[in-house]
Amino acid sequence: MAQGTADIVIVGGGTAGWLAAMILQAESKSAGKPLSITLIESSKIPTIGVGEGTTSLFRGVLQRLGLDEQEFIAKTEATIKYGIRHRDWRRKGHLYDGPIDDVYHLADRVEGKGSWIDTFCVAAGRSVAEPHLFGALMQQNRAPVAQTPSGLRPLSQFHHAYHFDQAKVGAWLRSKADGITHIDAAVEGARLNSDNGRIVSLMLDTGETVSGSFFIDATGFRRSLICKEMGSAWKSYSDILPVNRAMPFWIDLKEEDEIPTYTHAWAQSSGWMWQIPTQQRIGCGYVYSDAHLTPEQAQAEIERTLGHPIEPRNDIKIESGRVEQPLNRNVLAIGLAASFLEPLEATSIHGTLVSILLFAGRHLGNFNTITEEDEASFNRAICGQTDDFRDFINLHYVSERRDSPFWCDVAEQYVQPETRERLALWSQKMPGPEDFSNELDGLPHLEELLHLPVLDGLGLLNQNLARKVMNQDKQFQRFARETTDFLTHQSRQMADMAMGHRAWLNSLAG
Repeated sequence: MAQGTADIVIVGGGTAGWLAAMILQAESKSAGKPLSITLIESSKIPTIGVGEGTTSLFRGVLQRLGLDEQEFIAKTEATIKYGIRHRDWRRKGHLYDGPIDDVYHLADRVEGKGSWIDTFCVAAGRSVAEPHLFGALMQQNRAPVAQTPSGLRPLSQFHHAYHFDQAKVGAWLRSKADGITHIDAAVEGARLNSDNGRIVSLMLDTGETVSGSFFIDATGFRRSLICKEMGSAWKSYSDILPVNRAMPFWIDLKEEDEIPTYTHAWAQSSGWMWQIPTQQRIGCGYVYSDAHLTPEQAQAEIERTLGHPIEPRNDIKIESGRVEQPLNRNVLAIGLAASFLEPLEATSIHGTLVSILLFAGRHLGNFNTITEEDEASFNRAICGQTDDFRDFINLHYVSERRDSPFWCDVAEQYVQPETRERLALWSQKMPGPEDFSNELDGLPHLEELLHLPVLDGLGLLNQNLARKVMNQDKQFQRFARETTDFLTHQSRQMADMAMGHRAWLNSLAG
């Protein structure tokens, strides 16, 4: 029995599926060419939902979709994220912060001087996070607003990011969707056109079929369409990224505890632990190498680290990598169906959003006539994005640590040649925009502003080189010092004015 026909059929809901549906719907309406969109998801398939972080792009998309931020935070129990706190990566006892705001929007780029504020900080032996407003807000766990006599006012022009339980966000997005056909069913198979290999229709476990012109695979690790039906190959990163198991769990938050405004990435003996706060609890997990620990040993280590027992929700085998063709004929894979990377730099949802926006920008008006050249160009851009994410994560493992077999093996086997080549380059020059490129049509991507806190935090920047650069122009050096001091002072003042994070979240819920 036929269920219907749609221009675009999305298989899989959750955050990725519903974002895809709503973005494509909004973009098609904006272009004056509204599409019929059907989303198929099964309520029988459980979600783990242990916390996820976004980048600032997510907030921009909320605004683009006309969704209210305060309602989003209140209904999904989301929290604010200003960046990532890295603990014990360089060596035990060392931590550094990576705020995500951009000080150069306040102080301007200076032609020929590169990332001059960061260069000054490195030369002066100061953390590159110091002049960032988000760095100060991270330190004090403050909200992005201040209470004034005339009411609340935003502190910053920058988009912050969020932490949330992705299962709750997927449900909230579904509740806000309008005009999208929703089918509660599981896909059991597909019928392909024998001439061109394109999917024509999907068979559901209800006995019904759904036809479509274009299909989006948001089925997560199942990769039901992109791999099983379209035959896209999997490219593993297991030779570059050393962790291959994940043990998620929760930690309850006490009502009197302030809620952190950062993702906590805490390096351990054989991997690292994430901590992502929502309003009621902290979503955690240990991603580790099973060549160095058993699940029982991993749990015991985390319990020693935290000082209390945990209740693992699962312990799953993971494999970092990506599909070779995320766009394959009339199927686009997004989210975990397209790639998986350990959640060290919030790449999952960011990559999903970029993929959807890039597809909408290039092909929403012509998805029935995408050529082989179009497909190759899109795949080159998205695969390049994911490979850049991989390389950025690999950089985090360049550590002074040799206190366990894992860290010794990482130093000898997993720091890839491309990472070493870049570090050799940056020992001779400070990182700059000329060192980074992409084919993403101007959509946000990894650049020097994200690399600099990590390079600085791991001690991988050349202080003597930075001093030499600054000493070339004493007048500019004074200007850099005055600007950095001003931004640092201003950031701390503004953070002092801000509401507490929990108090603000409670006010939204109320």
